[in-house]
Amino acid sequence: MHANRHIPQPPHSAGEPYKGTPAASSLWLRPRIDPSQMPSPIDMIESDKEKWEGNSFMTLPGNNPPLSTSDFTAFDQGNSSPKHVRCFQPFADLDPREEPIPVVDCGDSGPPRCKECRGYINPWCAWTAGGWKWKCNLCGHETQVLPDYFCNLDANLMRIDLPNRPELNKGTVDFVVSGKEYWAPPPLPKMNSSLNPLNCFFAFDVSLEAIRSGFLKATCDVLRDMLYGSTSLDGTLPEPSFPKDSQLAILTYDTSLHFYDLSPASSLASMIVVSDLEEVFVPLREGLFVDPWKSRTAIEGLLKALPERYLDTVIDNAALGGALLAGLASLAGRGGHIIAFQSVLPVIGPGALEPLHDQASLYGTEKERTMFLPRHQTWRDIAEECSEEGIGVSMFLGMSKPIDIGSIGIVSSTTGGELFFHPRFNPARDQHVLTSQLRRLLTRTTVYNCLLRVRCSNGLRISNYYGNFHERSVSDLDIGILDSDKAISVHIEHSRKLDAREYAFLQCAVLHTTPDGQRRVRTCNLALEVADLAANVFRYADMDAVVCHLARESMSKLTSRRMAHIREELTDRCSSLLLGYRRNCAAATAVSQLIIPEAFRALPVYTLAIMKCKPLKGRNVSADVRNYHAQRILSMSVRATMQHLYPRLLALHDLADDTALPDPTTGQMSFPSLMRDSHTYMEAHGVYLIDNEDLMIFWVGSSVSPQLLLDLFGVDDLLTLDPNIIQLPVLHTRLSAQVRNILTHRHAQRGRTPKMLLVRQNMDGTEIEFSDMLVEDQNNAAMSYLDCEFHLTNGEQLSGGPSLRGSPW
Repeated sequence: MHANRHIPQPPHSAGEPYKGTPAASSLWLRPRIDPSQMPSPIDMIESDKEKWEGNSFMTLPGNNPPLSTSDFTAFDQGNSSPKHVRCFQPFADLDPREEPIPVVDCGDSGPPRCKECRGYINPWCAWTAGGWKWKCNLCGHETQVLPDYFCNLDANLMRIDLPNRPELNKGTVDFVVSGKEYWAPPPLPKMNSSLNPLNCFFAFDVSLEAIRSGFLKATCDVLRDMLYGSTSLDGTLPEPSFPKDSQLAILTYDTSLHFYDLSPASSLASMIVVSDLEEVFVPLREGLFVDPWKSRTAIEGLLKALPERYLDTVIDNAALGGALLAGLASLAGRGGHIIAFQSVLPVIGPGALEPLHDQASLYGTEKERTMFLPRHQTWRDIAEECSEEGIGVSMFLGMSKPIDIGSIGIVSSTTGGELFFHPRFNPARDQHVLTSQLRRLLTRTTVYNCLLRVRCSNGLRISNYYGNFHERSVSDLDIGILDSDKAISVHIEHSRKLDAREYAFLQCAVLHTTPDGQRRVRTCNLALEVADLAANVFRYADMDAVVCHLARESMSKLTSRRMAHIREELTDRCSSLLLGYRRNCAAATAVSQLIIPEAFRALPVYTLAIMKCKPLKGRNVSADVRNYHAQRILSMSVRATMQHLYPRLLALHDLADDTALPDPTTGQMSFPSLMRDSHTYMEAHGVYLIDNEDLMIFWVGSSVSPQLLLDLFGVDDLLTLDPNIIQLPVLHTRLSAQVRNILTHRHAQRGRTPKMLLVRQNMDGTEIEFSDMLVEDQNNAAMSYLDCEFHLTNGEQLSGGPSLRGSPW
């Protein structure tokens, strides 16, 4: 696009101009970087898709994995798929074309484990003593093989039964285990000897705000639909979504707790009230947890009656802490999932919080970090108790005022649960999104009562973990629930020099209970080549992993560092890495020349994107918004993180005639290429879609053609286009089919539907949300990408170069 044809920058939160040394900021130096020649993440993403989509990645060491944004299939050759180990995401969804994870049952003796480090047998172990011993690849210790696991070796010192032993040729396997004594040491989380399927405890806030906003009615209707099915907005009939064989309990609460006897023998649910919020107890055992199909009459009747029953309430408080303690008491000894629906700040009961006042005055001060810490110890105590009992807590928040996610959110983040954020809840706008979120919550792969440990080979050590969990000890993580969307990253340090002729090894092991109640250990194994040349370090670097690490590390520092300092550290880390490459791999180049390693071509723009994300951006963002997004980023998958930081932007008015439509011969679809996140690539006659995983926005230019509006939205006048629509109309036009196919494809990728906005150029106030997602522009209290690149590469060189603090160089 010609520079003079692009639109002016839409309304946006103010950015920062370039601030460099006088020499670096002089005008005659600035044109050295042509904006159109700036390293583009889109070029990397699209070329990687072209290479890998539809193809298989072989996981043996020495191959650069596809980017997380590409839809590839992985063939497990003894190394786990990058989907499992780029960050540790042990239960990541598999492509339908990929082999399922093998399940291995080694009998009462359990899987073979190293006597020294307690690592699990895996494809990288060696066999000695004629097959009677195996040498651990992690610590080098030789362990005796039990007689029932013995097998003779062939001429290559490999077991004869190797093809029939998945644990010896697959990087990711599930071991079936039994007995409490199996996991000692370390000790098991508290668990009942007779394991149960995953049970769910639903807790509904029935305060005045929940009634007035329609949140209670919406959540009751959605849960009823999840249990028994209903007709969706698009006319389809989704199947019931509640896990098979699981049971549920229902609690309502305001200033007291209301338990319900849902016994199948009765068609009506009877209520038992517990008024003591400080000494919470469970008043019944029989009839508390029930099969939703056997008790359908009682459950449906209760969910229909609740909004009417509390219609005239005058109670404006809801004791969330008491409700969580009730769930903890109900699930203790068995583990499970608490799902709470909250509308107000909990100002009564355990963990009662005072309303928040004047948090804006905290920004830029040493007290800024207190916004990210719980204001009452009770919330941390509840979180740790739930995690140790194998209980995860997820919360749907539909509030009209601040609710202090910094305090209550720690329960979800510590237990492995999830927060769903619906400020100023409006059923007409938000209910279909809430439906999609709850369906994903209930249907995705979820295990519970988890204990996770990462082991590494000699010469390496784990120095830190990042994610949502309870760190029981320096090596073990308690996680109440762990699902397919959650990932945990680790910071690995050298403890001694590594031998470049040998592999380095990592093994992630997760002890867990499956939804049907079976105790298993999932192991993910990774063998890595050791590089002793700086050029090879950069050549084989994985930028996606580095970006996710930087983002998670930054989020974890919010409780101890000022945001301005974290942003400065991000800049230092990025510039030090680039300087390390220049000094070690490109020292002969001119100082003024832009030199960036191929693997890290897009690192500067992703670093800028981290600084612009809601938890870290400068100027006023509410503490609830910051905390919500910080928790999300800490646990997101790698793909979701990359697409959240640099949102996907599409030009819908330029779609080719055959894109996003089934091929007449193969039935396959090809999807359009993305474009860079900047207004300088946009035109006023266009329609654009931007998507950051939490929110997708349709932007309609002021000069858009009436025919384009008619084909996509069913109206031919921009003034009559309703900015409040929540989904696209189904029209019998090619463009409508194409765009709906793109949205359907994205729904299949992430399993849920994000919130949707429609904004018209220079007409709707929500246009600022769209503009702030254009991370290459000057906005979000930060520089533009052009200025940032200049700052990181040329500008700092002229002032003596960045420090190497925090760099391996």
